[in-house]
Amino acid sequence: MEFDAVLIPARRAQAVARGFWPDRTINDELDACVAACPDKLALTAVQAESGTTTRFTYRELAAMADRVAVGLAKLGVGKNDIVACQLPNWWQFTVVYLACSRIGAVMNPLMHIFRERELSFMLQHGEAKLLIVPKVFRGFDFEQMVTALKPSLPHLQHLQHIVVVGGTAANSFETLLSGPHWENEPDAREILTRHRAGPDDVTQIIYTSGTTGEPKGVMHTANTVMANIVPYAQRLQLDAEDVVLMASPMAHQTGFMYGLIMPILLKASAVILDIWEPLKAIDLIRAEQCSFTMASTPFLTDLAKNVAESGKTVPTLKTFLCAGAPIPGPLVEQARAVLGTKIVSAWGMTENGAVTLIQLSDPDERAFTTDGCPLPGVELQVVDFDGAALPAGQAGKLMVRSVSNFGGYLKRPHLNGTDAEGWFDTGDLARLDEQGYVRITGRSKDVIIRGGENIPVVEIEALLYRHPAIAMAAVVAYPDERLGERACAVVVPKAGQSIDLASIVDFMKSQKVAMQYIPERLIVRDAMPSTPSGKIQKFKLRKMLREDQA
Repeated sequence: MEFDAVLIPARRAQAVARGFWPDRTINDELDACVAACPDKLALTAVQAESGTTTRFTYRELAAMADRVAVGLAKLGVGKNDIVACQLPNWWQFTVVYLACSRIGAVMNPLMHIFRERELSFMLQHGEAKLLIVPKVFRGFDFEQMVTALKPSLPHLQHLQHIVVVGGTAANSFETLLSGPHWENEPDAREILTRHRAGPDDVTQIIYTSGTTGEPKGVMHTANTVMANIVPYAQRLQLDAEDVVLMASPMAHQTGFMYGLIMPILLKASAVILDIWEPLKAIDLIRAEQCSFTMASTPFLTDLAKNVAESGKTVPTLKTFLCAGAPIPGPLVEQARAVLGTKIVSAWGMTENGAVTLIQLSDPDERAFTTDGCPLPGVELQVVDFDGAALPAGQAGKLMVRSVSNFGGYLKRPHLNGTDAEGWFDTGDLARLDEQGYVRITGRSKDVIIRGGENIPVVEIEALLYRHPAIAMAAVVAYPDERLGERACAVVVPKAGQSIDLASIVDFMKSQKVAMQYIPERLIVRDAMPSTPSGKIQKFKLRKMLREDQA
């Protein structure tokens, strides 16, 4: 595979000179862990359905990475080849990435929720040479799906191997990769050293999560990833003594960067959980003394609720970083009281990681009134639709210039959205306050213009979350002949609660909201269409509204 990460070369000299690109790879970091703390617990992987727990010290983790790396090479995987990995948070996921890095291959994490439609696009577009799947996860037979998929899609001729974790046939992960002592083969050392990736080589292809339609393949290097993780960990005051719990999928950038790579950079310990079960998570936090986690709002809601109901406290959990959507104020207050944990708000994207976070010293209300301030190496500006900079307090298009910005979209450089000065158009709308804290006010595609008046979508959604009967809420536009657009509230009620439009209107009036901003239509659903990280897929809601009016 030839990569077109065209956004990397122009930034290199300045990023290195400023000390933001460390010119190290995950190989360097893992080797440093083995040298400094070989017998420290590196990874604890818990499978909720089977109850299986697998542990690796840093010495054992590096040895298994070497073994699987040589095994991949024996299957014909080499430098710049794509290894697609559709695994949940299992130890094999971590090992496959480390193994790919040993031989210069590029990992393409795929969410386990993807099925034939998504896989056929991503495997073709990414030209995967090898695909790794579980035999069965959550009752679904992945081996059966991909085995049937390959012959039906002749454009997948580059896909040479399908490897199955837990399989019983000759294509099992255990038979081909993790079982044989490949690291003892005569040519193992040469295989493990001849094609190791450099810090500016593409190390990850990860597809955008699909909140706006067709996904794009985001290319990252070791330098772009570490330029985010290092200041992120510093702001959160994380170090080698921390234990990181990761229940967000590692096939999503949240889990990949902060559950897989960050603990190794810190020489810390990671605990990964494949299925989010709040009571299981509470038991893990208590047993493993987890001190940090990062997840979306539903995870925080579940954790606070179950700690309160079970009476099992989590005193070691110092920090919960919550991102993906605005955090309702009542949730921050409840979680702070119940968990005793600092709740940190953040904003970021697959293209650049989490680039704004509040400070640990900030008052709690910062977590629900802002999405943080920039990390070192990040610049923000808010501009109008003509590109002119806007003053503090005014909402507009959010532009980011960051040392952690991606290398470009695979095979789609025309979509990179980055100008000659390095400013990336995030597609988000936001405002900055006088202190430089950002508040995301919506996506540019989420703008609702009702009779020439812009509706502050995120603020209305935040108010809906305060309604005592509402568990989840989204506000989207629907067409109107006279006004152009009107606002529709899509809500999921809390268990045992009911909701109607009249009660929402009364509630909004009680909150002193301008009449023009109050939703004029209501749709009640049992669940929201969302990405695995918890982001509501508003494009699906808009499509639903269009179809209803057709």
